[in-house]
Amino acid sequence: MMRRRLRPRGARSDHRAMRAALIAVPLLLLPALAGGQAPRAPDRAAEARRAELDRLFEALKTAPDEAAAATIEGRIRALWIEAASPATVLLLRRGARNLAARTHEEALEDFDAAIALAPGAAEAWHLRAQAFAALGDVAAAARDLQQALRLEPRHFGALLTLSRLQEEAGDAAGALRSMEAALALHPRLQGGQERLRELRRKAEGDPT
Repeated sequence: MMRRRLRPRGARSDHRAMRAALIAVPLLLLPALAGGQAPRAPDRAAEARRAELDRLFEALKTAPDEAAAATIEGRIRALWIEAASPATVLLLRRGARNLAARTHEEALEDFDAAIALAPGAAEAWHLRAQAFAALGDVAAAARDLQQALRLEPRHFGALLTLSRLQEEAGDAAGALRSMEAALALHPRLQGGQERLRELRRKAEGDPT
């Protein structure tokens, strides 16, 4: 596969670190799918995932503390991945490692291949958006985030990534709206309340 030749925009190192922190850590920990068991009928499996996701998102809104919320979040992220084939999961895991290691072009190639195999996997679009953003292609990142949110409107990770891109682009009001949407889905998102206050100061002005 031909590599994309994109030049980074020179974003500050702390922004790159924040992007790396957004990588779905549970994805790296997800075990390889076992091939010993026959898969369930696709329709039943999809229905069961949707039903469990509905229950988990309701539980996420009322989680008693951050530890409980983190456990629920991990299961949600795992379900987003489980819909994909074993080959797609391997590509996503490798791409996430490359993204964490800042080998962004290699990560992009992995996510390209994953999307080709599983175009309905919202997390694949979200991760590729992070790779595009790290390479400085903000327009492509925004398109991928839109697709991720079309596939999974409750994707709080995509909303958080979008909020950061909007903030870096100088759109404090848009970043605030995206952050509020993420917190409506995941009220105990790690660091979310602090970030919300910061964005409100930027968007609405510092009262001091």
